[in-house]
Amino acid sequence: MTDTPSEQKAANTSLGDLLGEVTRDLSTLMRQEIQLAKAELRQSATQAGKGAGMFAGAGYAAHLTILFLSVAAWWGLGYLVGNGWSALIVAAVWAIIGLILFLVGRGEVKKVKGAPQTVSTLKEFPDTLKRNEENR
Repeated sequence: MTDTPSEQKAANTSLGDLLGEVTRDLSTLMRQEIQLAKAELRQSATQAGKGAGMFAGAGYAAHLTILFLSVAAWWGLGYLVGNGWSALIVAAVWAIIGLILFLVGRGEVKKVKGAPQTVSTLKEFPDTLKRNEENR
């Protein structure tokens, strides 16, 4: 039966040299994996940045749309009640929308509890450590 090159190398090389080679190979593999991860994250971050820019542009366009619709409503109502009153009506509608959004947002913020289980677990650490020290 013929020995493969790997078997011959294993037979003729010391254990320390073999372990050193394995360590070098693992180190090289880890460096390559880290480089791959960096490249993937860089590409993902670039794509996320482009997407965020598109969302910002969409938000700006929506803002301008609402602005011009508000002006159109102001002018449209101006034919019925006059420009001064129509501006106040449009402003009042936006004030009501703003108030509703504020109240809903405040309610949502009040629901935020943070990380109660993590805080509870962290508070238990000192007691656990004390028990372990007492058992020694």
